[in-house]
Amino acid sequence: MENVAQIFFHGSLNDFLPRHEKGKWQAYSFTGAPALKDALEAVGVPHPEIGRICQNGSEAGFQEALLRHAQVEVFPVVSEKGSQTPGPLQVSVPTPPTFVLDVHLGKLARYLRLLGFDTLYETSYDDQTIARLAQQGQRIVLTRDIGLLKQKIIQWGYWLRSQQWEEQLREVMIRYGLKDQLQPFTRCMACNGEIGEVSKETVLPLLPPKTRLYFHVFYQCQSCHRVYWKGSHYDRMQSFLAQFS
Repeated sequence: MENVAQIFFHGSLNDFLPRHEKGKWQAYSFTGAPALKDALEAVGVPHPEIGRICQNGSEAGFQEALLRHAQVEVFPVVSEKGSQTPGPLQVSVPTPPTFVLDVHLGKLARYLRLLGFDTLYETSYDDQTIARLAQQGQRIVLTRDIGLLKQKIIQWGYWLRSQQWEEQLREVMIRYGLKDQLQPFTRCMACNGEIGEVSKETVLPLLPPKTRLYFHVFYQCQSCHRVYWKGSHYDRMQSFLAQFS
């Protein structure tokens, strides 16, 4: 016998819904007794984005059964450093946060590393690899693939609304409260290795001619030995970060 429940998604969870269903109660038909997690993900909302569920006015967990004729309200997770109290289903991320990104987010990965965040990214990663790395390393999954976030073993994850890396970085900084955790020039943008300051003489043979002339402070990755200096990309990032001060 087919049953029907009424579901209402609050706030940013409407980003996962078709335009004509945003901000409205919607009827969800089902058979048997599916878990709330499964029902909500069937509608299109991945569990890492959900901070709280109320079924018939009472707090409910992901594994509780969806009841016949139930009224279900679903609330989003909130910013780690925001003024709102996290919902009972929201698990605080480890400090400092670490990340693993899907294959479409190479530029975002580079700039998270520039800001000092341990960020795994390889174009060879498939969904199973990303989920496994997230579970093993207690990492946050950042993705544009909603289906990836529905994998059961992923505890922390965020679906990036924008397709532009600067706006994506803004989203991540706000969602995870990163402003006070920045450590620029401590991670290699290319390989995620740790970098440290080195003398100019040590890396002189590796520098372009104009860089030798105009720059005097250098950093080198301990893993891939790439050399860095505070050039135009650093200036752009400083201007970007000034928006959050």
